[in-house]
Amino acid sequence: MNKLAVVLFALILSPFTQATEFSEGTHYTVVSAKAPTTKPQVVEFFSFLCPACYRFEPLVKAMKDKLPPEVKFSKSHVEYLGANLGIELSRAYAIAQLLKVEETVNPAMFNAIHVEKRRFTKLADIRPVFLANGVDAKKFDGAAKSFMVNGIASKMSHNAKKFSIRGVPTFIINGKYQIDNKAIKSQAIFEELVTYLTNKKD
Repeated sequence: MNKLAVVLFALILSPFTQATEFSEGTHYTVVSAKAPTTKPQVVEFFSFLCPACYRFEPLVKAMKDKLPPEVKFSKSHVEYLGANLGIELSRAYAIAQLLKVEETVNPAMFNAIHVEKRRFTKLADIRPVFLANGVDAKKFDGAAKSFMVNGIASKMSHNAKKFSIRGVPTFIINGKYQIDNKAIKSQAIFEELVTYLTNKKD
């Protein structure tokens, strides 16, 4: 987390940068022997419990807003932080995805944990955050019991294992490349690197 804090500090101090030449082993690593996905995509593995993920949110939003329409961006919550709470938070994020309320619920979840210092232990504790942000109680309860939420949560868990995610935030591009967060020296470099990797064909 300390290294990521340094990275974030550098991002704030270095808003401008020249175009960078990117190289494997310095700016990114190859995490799959398979060919890149046929359609460009950016996946951020994160956890609501992760302070670095919380601090990265404005940077990720700025990057996401600049992605071309053909590049799909998605987030995938990991279970391994927080023991059983990590599993419950992954289910909560799956509910947010199913109900299409990520844009409002995600910031509220991060704020509840990192600013308000609220303590959650189970999904019932998390439910009021959704309700306070416009989610109907019946819709939340129905989603929480649905097979679709189970499927979304299972897929996120599978993908975290597939890419051997050990730390967050982690950015996987086109199912093949992982950004080295230490190489992110500015917002511009972050965005350039994402663009470079989404366009990379080998």
